[in-house]
Amino acid sequence: MAELLEIRGLTKRFGGLVAVNDVSFKVREGEILSIIGPNGAGKSTLFKLIASFLRPSAGEVWFRGKRISGLSPHRAARLGVVRTFQETTIFRGMTVHENVVIAHHLRSRASLFGFYLGTARARADEAEFARSAEEIIRFLGLGDMRDHLASTLPHGHLRALGIAIGLATAPAVLLLDEPFAGMNHDETMRAVELVRAVRERGVTLLLVEHDMPAVMRISDRIVVLNFGSKIAEGAPAEIQQNARVIEAYLGSEDESIGL
Repeated sequence: MAELLEIRGLTKRFGGLVAVNDVSFKVREGEILSIIGPNGAGKSTLFKLIASFLRPSAGEVWFRGKRISGLSPHRAARLGVVRTFQETTIFRGMTVHENVVIAHHLRSRASLFGFYLGTARARADEAEFARSAEEIIRFLGLGDMRDHLASTLPHGHLRALGIAIGLATAPAVLLLDEPFAGMNHDETMRAVELVRAVRERGVTLLLVEHDMPAVMRISDRIVVLNFGSKIAEGAPAEIQQNARVIEAYLGSEDESIGL
């Protein structure tokens, strides 16, 4: 697989605190790569750096041969690097369908003024956005809830809507921040299959996740952080046997990393 994203020596300091310390790795096109580590390891800060929600103190992020660190988040998203959130960013007073349609506007061809005037280009965009939203909603199993207000959705479907909003932007790389948080076992297994199906659509996936059984089941490769530094990188089987990872998770028989 070709390399799609490259993280080069990323560092982020907040005053005297080093949240991310000289982290480097590459992401291959079409893979699922998970970033794990104990609480406070720097995972969410690293995600914000990759998606341009934070500027690095040092280091760079490269996407398809272009440096994107330092860009605004919406410009990085337009290029194809899109992040979802732990607390799904949605309009809770709008329906599922309306939320997904609105997310498409990141890639609109018409200007805001064009949408106000109802120009031909704006009408064409709206028709395409509605068609694409319907397809994404069906794909993610939300068809029966198309016209439900987002505020009424159960937790698992709310997570699926967050992924739908991400897919609406046509990402090349989708960063999922704890997509399995708060789910029971059956919901998690359904969500794992959903993430795999997103990959089959041609989307490369980065995950930050605490559910280690799910991570071990879904990941092609795993990057492990501890105290802001990368301590391991490899396939799930390698990570499970890595002494530094086991030590970081406090115990040689720690069930939290699937041992």
